[in-house]
Amino acid sequence: MSEVAEPGWEVDPDDDWGVAVVATVGRQLKLRREAAGLRAAEFGEVVGYGEDMVYKVEGGKRIPRQEYLNRADEVLGAGGQVSAMWEDVKRVRYPKKVRELAKLEGQAAEIGVYVCNSISGLLQTAEHARALIEAAQPPYSPDDVDRMVTARLARQSVFERDPAPSVHFVLEETLLRRPVGGTMVQQRQLARLLEVGRFRNVTLQIMPTDTDAHPGLDGRIELLKFPDGTAVGRAEGMFNGRPTTDPKQLRVIELQYGTIRAQAFSPRESSAFIEQLLGET
Repeated sequence: MSEVAEPGWEVDPDDDWGVAVVATVGRQLKLRREAAGLRAAEFGEVVGYGEDMVYKVEGGKRIPRQEYLNRADEVLGAGGQVSAMWEDVKRVRYPKKVRELAKLEGQAAEIGVYVCNSISGLLQTAEHARALIEAAQPPYSPDDVDRMVTARLARQSVFERDPAPSVHFVLEETLLRRPVGGTMVQQRQLARLLEVGRFRNVTLQIMPTDTDAHPGLDGRIELLKFPDGTAVGRAEGMFNGRPTTDPKQLRVIELQYGTIRAQAFSPRESSAFIEQLLGET
């Protein structure tokens, strides 16, 4: 689906803040267009989009892309004021749950993740992420796929924070062997794991398939600790799989995660294992 046909993303009706932002931007665009004496069809023609899409954006039904706002700014002679709306709009394009997770990750001093079903989104390449999302059933629309891939990659800005958080990953071996997206995508994903594993604030470990049973077999574990001493954790196999801040429950999750890390390959062994697997693919 082309950018011309799809000038933005669908609005999540359950995202109250997002709905409000997009509605406000749409009203401002409509007021400026009408003040310029342009009908929707005329405006759409000069900015390069159809009349129907202009109405959707102005009606708050569509999240405009940056290119749309920049072109509208030029056509309407807004002097950068329409283009500046992108600062608010760019946050709305990410699903609400992803924004909330990214906010927590952006505040954490320490992040611990164990995954057994798919490589953590913090580690995925764009190609790998797209292949996973496109495999969903029922399938997402091309528009939603683009939005979800963009949101997933945006979370990786956590590695660029200053001061940098301490980030720990434990991945099951089977995840590295699955050729998601094909052999070339798999190779680039393995190379990305090696790259991130070399970051000074990252510890990456692989749990070998031929190991004994461990607490992670019940599902994904996430543990985030904050500078003020508070924490939030989630273990899919415990406490109904919901995030918890209860100190007693957090101690259980920490114990599970610590046991998993102790049973996995060391970071050096994990790096050597990934390099070996990369050479085999």
